[in-house]
Amino acid sequence: MSQLRNIRVVLYEPQDPVNIGGTVRVMKNMGLDDLVLVRPFRYDPEKLERIAHNTRDLAGRIRHADELSDALKDCVAVYAFAGKHRAARWPVVTPREMAGLALERVADGPVAMLFGREDHGLPNEALDQSTAVVCIPTTEHMSLNLAQAILVGAYELHLAAGDATRMPPRRRKAGPASTIANRELTLQRIHRALDLLDFFKTRNPDHVMRAVRSLMARAEPATREMDLVKSMAIEVERTLERETRNSFKAALNGEMYEPPASDVPAIPRGADEASLAAAGTDAGTDDDA
Repeated sequence: MSQLRNIRVVLYEPQDPVNIGGTVRVMKNMGLDDLVLVRPFRYDPEKLERIAHNTRDLAGRIRHADELSDALKDCVAVYAFAGKHRAARWPVVTPREMAGLALERVADGPVAMLFGREDHGLPNEALDQSTAVVCIPTTEHMSLNLAQAILVGAYELHLAAGDATRMPPRRRKAGPASTIANRELTLQRIHRALDLLDFFKTRNPDHVMRAVRSLMARAEPATREMDLVKSMAIEVERTLERETRNSFKAALNGEMYEPPASDVPAIPRGADEASLAAAGTDAGTDDDA
């Protein structure tokens, strides 16, 4: 079975039926067959074959999604194509680098190439779903239409897969790769735990959580590892609730409340001051993309 069977092309709010037809033609030529459209502009499926001849089989398998999260929830990696570098710290790769990375992940589950609207590209909320951002090297002109950008990514995947005569061995990890849905749930837990700790008192929540997303994207955690991080966040929340109750009970009984002790040696005072100051400044002042 071809390595490309687990490659998914996702178009976010495509506006022009011609580009949808062009995408189908590219995919047919490059051996891709999984296309998902998120909130597309109205189009006539019967007319797609006029744009992309002899592609009725592929066009008939096009799926639609109301939300981007629905199109990506079972993916283990998402590579979002963007026309320019953004200020936020998403990992940035070339199409050729993307192809190699994607083929390393296909044994774990679906891998998506994500493309944005013809007029505005992908919003930050969509880029937040990505494992890395793909920038196509061009001159300063930087003007490719949607189907052309998809062709560049699909071509690199086709070449990379053609050089491999067998499926690569599964990476030695602590279990299967985590899905996008599991990552999002973990990020929600982390966000809530940090909020309860009043961590965002002097920091911008959006910038902090975007930095956490970037860290997770680079780490590529397995499901077991992601669940461990999620459990840590849940335990922070539960411990805060429990200790608040204990403090309240002690106050009602006129007793002195004693917080739980730790068996872990104390960190020397001042050891983290430099790194915490840098993190606080960075997380609070980073410009929006």
